[in-house]
Amino acid sequence: MKKDFGDSISNKVYEYRVLARMSQQELAEKVGVSKQTIFVMEKGNYVPTLLLAFRIANFFNVDVTEIFTYEGGKDQNEN
Repeated sequence: MKKDFGDSISNKVYEYRVLARMSQQELAEKVGVSKQTIFVMEKGNYVPTLLLAFRIANFFNVDVTEIFTYEGGKDQNEN
């Protein structure tokens, strides 16, 4: 059974995309995914792969941690 630690990844993809005056479709094409992937990522319903996170950060010429933030939950050492 998979243990839920309550951790998550938040992102600022929407903010960066809007500042760049791009549509979801345009960003999707630039980073090699579907418009739907960008949509659900912006809504917080999809955590991208590490590779996609780096593609997006590289596209906007920022560090990956500027766009994606790890939000820890329970201590993984707790029982």
